[in-house]
Amino acid sequence: MIERITREEKLYAVVIRASYQKDGIEFFTPSHFSQQLGYMNRPKGYVVPAHKHKKVKREVSLTQEVLFIKSGKVKANFYTNEQELFKQIVLEEGDTILLAEGGHGFEMLEQSEIIEVKQGPYCGDEDKTRF
Repeated sequence: MIERITREEKLYAVVIRASYQKDGIEFFTPSHFSQQLGYMNRPKGYVVPAHKHKKVKREVSLTQEVLFIKSGKVKANFYTNEQELFKQIVLEEGDTILLAEGGHGFEMLEQSEIIEVKQGPYCGDEDKTRF
Protein backbone atom coordinates (compact mmCIF):
# COMPACT_ATOMS: atom_id res chain seq x y z
CA MET A 1 0.00 0.00 0.00
CA ILE A 2 1.30 3.45 -0.96
CA GLU A 3 0.06 6.64 0.71
CA ARG A 4 0.81 10.12 -0.57
CA ILE A 5 0.44 12.95 1.93
CA THR A 6 -0.51 16.05 -0.05
CA ARG A 7 -1.87 19.51 0.60
CA GLU A 8 -2.63 22.23 -1.95
CA GLU A 9 -1.04 20.13 -4.73
CA LYS A 10 2.27 19.77 -2.83
CA LEU A 11 3.62 16.31 -2.02
CA TYR A 12 4.68 16.32 1.65
CA ALA A 13 5.43 12.63 2.07
CA VAL A 14 5.26 9.19 0.50
CA VAL A 15 4.56 6.21 2.77
CA ILE A 16 5.32 2.65 1.70
CA ARG A 17 3.54 0.33 4.10
CA ALA A 18 5.24 -2.90 5.16
CA SER A 19 2.52 -4.87 3.36
CA TYR A 20 3.31 -3.33 -0.06
CA GLN A 21 4.40 -5.83 -2.68
CA LYS A 22 4.74 -5.69 -6.45
CA ASP A 23 6.86 -7.50 -9.03
CA GLY A 24 9.62 -5.55 -10.72
CA ILE A 25 10.77 -2.05 -9.88
CA GLU A 26 8.85 1.12 -9.09
CA PHE A 27 9.95 4.60 -8.08
CA PHE A 28 7.55 6.74 -6.07
CA THR A 29 9.29 10.11 -6.42
CA PRO A 30 9.39 12.52 -9.33
CA SER A 31 12.77 12.64 -11.09
CA HIS A 32 13.39 16.23 -9.88
CA PHE A 33 13.31 15.23 -6.17
CA SER A 34 16.70 15.45 -4.49
CA GLN A 35 16.00 12.13 -2.72
CA GLN A 36 14.75 9.23 -4.82
CA LEU A 37 12.65 6.43 -3.30
CA GLY A 38 12.00 3.17 -5.09
CA TYR A 39 11.06 -0.45 -4.48
CA MET A 40 12.41 -3.61 -6.08
CA ASN A 41 11.07 -7.16 -5.99
CA ARG A 42 13.16 -9.49 -8.13
CA PRO A 43 13.11 -13.28 -8.46
CA LYS A 44 15.97 -15.56 -7.47
CA GLY A 45 18.67 -15.44 -10.12
CA TYR A 46 17.79 -11.95 -11.36
CA VAL A 47 20.99 -10.00 -12.02
CA VAL A 48 21.51 -6.26 -11.77
CA PRO A 49 24.51 -5.63 -14.02
CA ALA A 50 27.59 -4.30 -12.23
CA HIS A 51 27.81 -0.53 -12.46
CA LYS A 52 29.06 2.57 -10.72
CA HIS A 53 27.60 6.01 -10.51
CA LYS A 54 29.23 8.93 -12.26
CA LYS A 55 30.17 12.09 -10.43
CA VAL A 56 27.51 14.57 -11.42
CA LYS A 57 27.33 17.96 -9.77
CA ARG A 58 23.91 18.50 -8.22
CA GLU A 59 22.43 21.37 -6.30
CA VAL A 60 20.30 20.48 -3.28
CA SER A 61 18.26 23.30 -1.77
CA LEU A 62 15.94 21.23 0.46
CA THR A 63 16.81 18.24 2.62
CA GLN A 64 14.52 15.29 2.04
CA GLU A 65 14.65 12.34 4.44
CA VAL A 66 13.74 8.66 4.25
CA LEU A 67 12.86 6.86 7.49
CA PHE A 68 12.55 3.09 7.81
CA ILE A 69 10.68 1.96 10.91
CA LYS A 70 12.76 -1.05 11.95
CA SER A 71 10.61 -1.70 15.03
CA GLY A 72 7.96 0.01 17.10
CA LYS A 73 5.16 2.45 16.36
CA VAL A 74 5.58 6.16 15.59
CA LYS A 75 3.05 8.98 15.17
CA ALA A 76 4.09 11.33 12.36
CA ASN A 77 2.80 14.91 12.40
CA PHE A 78 2.82 16.97 9.19
CA TYR A 79 2.98 20.76 9.10
CA THR A 80 2.64 23.32 6.34
CA ASN A 81 5.52 25.68 5.62
CA GLU A 82 3.61 28.13 7.86
CA GLN A 83 4.00 25.60 10.73
CA GLU A 84 0.30 24.62 10.78
CA LEU A 85 -0.43 20.99 11.74
CA PHE A 86 -2.61 19.44 9.03
CA LYS A 87 -2.26 15.66 9.26
CA GLN A 88 -1.19 12.84 11.57
CA ILE A 89 -0.53 9.20 10.67
CA VAL A 90 0.87 6.18 12.50
CA LEU A 91 3.89 4.35 11.10
CA GLU A 92 4.53 0.76 12.15
CA GLU A 93 7.32 -1.79 11.93
CA GLY A 94 8.45 -2.24 8.33
CA ASP A 95 6.94 1.02 7.04
CA THR A 96 9.09 3.45 5.05
CA ILE A 97 8.42 7.17 4.60
CA LEU A 98 9.99 9.86 2.41
CA LEU A 99 9.64 13.36 3.90
CA ALA A 100 9.63 15.79 1.00
CA GLU A 101 8.03 19.11 1.93
CA GLY A 102 6.93 21.23 4.88
CA GLY A 103 7.55 20.44 8.53
CA HIS A 104 7.30 17.21 10.46
CA GLY A 105 7.55 15.88 13.99
CA PHE A 106 7.35 12.45 15.58
CA GLU A 107 6.07 10.88 18.77
CA MET A 108 7.22 7.37 19.70
CA LEU A 109 4.08 5.42 20.62
CA GLU A 110 6.26 2.40 21.47
CA GLN A 111 9.98 1.80 21.88
CA SER A 112 11.10 2.34 18.28
CA GLU A 113 14.13 1.79 16.09
CA ILE A 114 14.34 4.01 13.01
CA ILE A 115 16.88 4.10 10.19
CA GLU A 116 17.22 7.57 8.61
CA VAL A 117 18.72 8.42 5.23
CA LYS A 118 19.14 11.99 3.97
CA GLN A 119 21.49 14.06 1.86
CA GLY A 120 24.67 15.42 3.30
CA PRO A 121 26.66 17.12 4.34
CA TYR A 122 24.68 18.08 7.45
CA CYS A 123 24.73 21.84 8.00
CA GLY A 124 23.92 21.93 11.74
CA ASP A 125 21.69 24.82 12.87
CA GLU A 126 21.55 26.15 9.29
CA ASP A 127 19.75 22.94 8.26
CA LYS A 128 16.59 23.21 10.44
CA THR A 129 14.02 25.62 11.82
CA ARG A 130 12.59 24.17 15.04
CA PHE A 131 9.09 25.13 16.18
